[in-house]
Amino acid sequence: MKNILVACGNGVATSTMVALKIKEEINKQNLQANINQCKLMEIPFKSDDYDLIVTTGKYNSEIDKPIIGAMALLTGINEEETMKKIIDFIKERN
Repeated sequence: MKNILVACGNGVATSTMVALKIKEEINKQNLQANINQCKLMEIPFKSDDYDLIVTTGKYNSEIDKPIIGAMALLTGINEEETMKKIIDFIKERN
């Protein structure tokens, strides 16, 4: 099972919305993944425990994990494309 970390500025509002959207899509497709949330500044300390990092804000530091920017899941612009990247990641590695 894949572990996904969803990060936003404060680790609460937008990361909650994105995490819920990802969970809904995962359930629709009968996939499984653990999804947790954090603040953007916590990514370097938590990333070792996750397979994928999904962010709602800009993250410029280098880490050894794939990062998908998910602002589209909040705005609705290119939402399907962004969700496809996340789902494809889960499918490829399950």
